[in-house]
Amino acid sequence: MFIYIYKFLVSFIMPPGIFIVALLCMTVHLARKRERIAKWLGLLTFVFYLLSTPYVGDLLVRTLEARFVPPENPAGDVIVMLGGGATFGTPDIDGTGQLSGNAANRLLTAARLQKRLGIPVILSGGQVFDDSGREAVIGKRILTGIGVPANEVFIDDTSLNTEQNARNVREILETQGFRHPILVTSAFHMERSVLNFAQEGVDVTPYPSDYWVSIGGNSVYLNKLVPSADGLRSSYIAIHEYLGIAAVKLR
Repeated sequence: MFIYIYKFLVSFIMPPGIFIVALLCMTVHLARKRERIAKWLGLLTFVFYLLSTPYVGDLLVRTLEARFVPPENPAGDVIVMLGGGATFGTPDIDGTGQLSGNAANRLLTAARLQKRLGIPVILSGGQVFDDSGREAVIGKRILTGIGVPANEVFIDDTSLNTEQNARNVREILETQGFRHPILVTSAFHMERSVLNFAQEGVDVTPYPSDYWVSIGGNSVYLNKLVPSADGLRSSYIAIHEYLGIAAVKLR
C-alpha cells in the first residue's frame, strides 16, 4: 500500500503534476479576487490535468491501436519497417548507434517475421535531426548482426517523415519487383502509415507492433488518475497521430 501512496504523492511533486498544482492555486487566487480570467484558467488547468493522466492517455492511444490486428498467417513478399527514432555515437555490441524504444520494438517484430517467412526486409528511416542516428543504417547493422543476410535487407536512409517513408519505399518496391509488402510499425502509428502508402498507390498488409496499452486492461485505479509525464506523452502521441491522419485525408 505504501508504494502506491508514495507514487500518488510524487506525481504532484514532479512535472507535470507540480505545474497543475501551481495552475490550480493561481485559479483559486484569481477566483477569490473575482477575476473573470479565473474560469478560463480553471478550464485550461482541468484539460491539462485530464491529458496528463494515464487513464486518458491510454484511452486515446487505445482508440488508435485497436484499428488493426496482426494477421495470424501474414502473406507477402517483403517486410517494410518504418523507423521510429535512433541515437548516434552510442555504444552497441557491434558498432555505434542504437534504435529508440519504439523503433527497437518494430525491428524485433520485423526480425521475427523475417525468420518465420524467409522474405527480405526494407528499412525506412533517415537522420531526422542533427543529433539523431540514421535509423535504417543502424537497423540493417542490427539485423545482419543477428543473422539476416545483408543482401536481404534494403534500406531507405533519407526519409524524414511518414509521407517520405511511403514515397521512398514505393520506389524500392518498384525497382526490386516486390508486390505484396507487409507493413510493420507501431500500432498507434499504423492508420496514418496505411493512408500514406495508399496515397502512393501501395496496398500493404498491416502488421502492428510496439503496443503501448494492454488489450482488455481497462481497470481504473488511483494512480491512473494522477498526472504523469507518461500520461501526457501518450496523449501527445495520440493527438499528433489524429492530426496526421486528418492532414493525410485532406491532402
